[in-house]
Amino acid sequence: MFKVPTQVPEKGFYYHYKHNDALSVNNYAYELIGVGIHSEDDCRDEDSNMVVYLPIYVYLPIYESRAFRAGKFFDLRPLEMFMGDVEKDGKTIPRFQKITDEKIIAELKKIKEGMY
Repeated sequence: MFKVPTQVPEKGFYYHYKHNDALSVNNYAYELIGVGIHSEDDCRDEDSNMVVYLPIYVYLPIYESRAFRAGKFFDLRPLEMFMGDVEKDGKTIPRFQKITDEKIIAELKKIKEGMY
């Protein structure tokens, strides 16, 4: 029986904790598409709920592939990991932080249109 998550992140744009404000606006930026639920009983508990998201910048060769650019591939990450915290510079911070600044969101949408 599949496990329905109690918390689900909102769709929208997020920065990964490695984002650097001094670099491009799309540095470590992603668009969260939604959350997928594994419907089979034989999957590991930590893989039963996965976040589906799209990179808004290129840092891996796979992101340059035609299939990825055509929207046939997405990034997946276990929901608990996506919503979890990490340790950085001696501080505990969210792994992903929702972007709420409308100006930045507009820039990311424009970059996304050029990518995909």
